[in-house]
Amino acid sequence: MRKTAGSALHASFEFGGLTVVALLDGHLDLPPSRLRPPDGLTVDPVLVDGQLRLSVNAFLVDDGRQRVLVDTGASTSWEPTLGRLLDSLAAAGLDRGSITDVAITHAHLDHLNGLIAPDGSDAFPALQRVFLGKGDEGRLSGDFARFRDRAVLVAEPLPVTPWMTALPARGHTPGHTVYDVRTDAGHLLVWGDTIHVPSVQFAHPEVAWELDHDQELARAERAALLARLATPGHFVAGAHLDWPGIGGVVPAGDGYALVTDLG
Repeated sequence: MRKTAGSALHASFEFGGLTVVALLDGHLDLPPSRLRPPDGLTVDPVLVDGQLRLSVNAFLVDDGRQRVLVDTGASTSWEPTLGRLLDSLAAAGLDRGSITDVAITHAHLDHLNGLIAPDGSDAFPALQRVFLGKGDEGRLSGDFARFRDRAVLVAEPLPVTPWMTALPARGHTPGHTVYDVRTDAGHLLVWGDTIHVPSVQFAHPEVAWELDHDQELARAERAALLARLATPGHFVAGAHLDWPGIGGVVPAGDGYALVTDLG
């Protein structure tokens, strides 16, 4: 995994024969009370003006012929600090009209709502398929009902491309899904809300998040994914990891640590 280009809004990496582009949608500031440590554990998250600052990242994977965008940001549906995905694509020199496949990690608005551009049109006019975990499809209603006929529901491991597989990782939502990208350089696991607060949850995977649909299941999935990532040849791209959201995972104490120096 080697960084090849970047700006304030994007970062490009070479990963085997693929290009992986981190795309910044913005950030969210949320209260630390959203964290749910088990009884007896005190945590000390990194705060900005007393708040948790969560980067909101999306990732595009390109093999030179096909582009898959994982998550779409919030568009104009939430805080004004979000909604920069289309600007980030432009900064990376990527034509949104070239994206035919979108893979959604889960149906919360900072991951799904960018399917619709600020002017109300389809953000990706050539879109053919939207991968979404089984259990989250209820969000394809109202303005998002237009995408139902293009939805591919993920209930078990499912190929997206020859180099990407959708893997159910339920817990944060009933349909939470991660995407395993494979090349001869290894595996890149693109996840959504497996970890919200990297300054806490790598070291303490047992710490849950207030909005986890099933906190016990989310803990178990997080533990399993981190154990997998802490093996040679594995990397992670996370929606709420500190920008640009890509790194490696190593064991550290009773938990793990994120390594961002990939050189």
